[in-house]
Amino acid sequence: MGDSGDSVKQEKKVVFVTVGTTLFDALVRTVDTKEVKQELLRKGYTDLVIQMGRGSYTPTKCDGGHGSLAVDYFTFSPSIADHLRSASLVISHAGSGSVFETLQLGKPLIVVVNEDLMDNHQSELAEELAERKHLYCAHPQTLHQTISDMNVESLLPYPSGDATPLAKLMNTFLGFPDD
Repeated sequence: MGDSGDSVKQEKKVVFVTVGTTLFDALVRTVDTKEVKQELLRKGYTDLVIQMGRGSYTPTKCDGGHGSLAVDYFTFSPSIADHLRSASLVISHAGSGSVFETLQLGKPLIVVVNEDLMDNHQSELAEELAERKHLYCAHPQTLHQTISDMNVESLLPYPSGDATPLAKLMNTFLGFPDD
């Protein structure tokens, strides 16, 4: 075998952060804080990839290395699905597209609610899914605590392919009668 240092080299565990097409500097700024990065490291994550959308806040790039998280970012990408697929954890805004794409891939998910949005049907949806244990729901100021407390093993898989519960949920939020 010899000592090739393989035991030290841990596998990449990527945290992918997405704000979709929204402006959500509060989320980007939060994942760029020392508190959040330390919690992610403590949980065994190695890389942080941030899709920052139209935000004006630029996160700090870092190559990783000794006891630090490798951080990279971009604004938009045609291949968000690839990023989601290669992620070990997804931290997303509450947009239903990002949320359901992530759940269908069976990835652990923390949805961060954007308090600056007036119409917060999205956060109601996220909170409902969090109650059903499909994801974690956080606010920018509680994100590090959510990461600290989360146990991704305890999340329940989202029943993929069955849109009925989802349709019912959406109708409830939009005020349509349940037929």
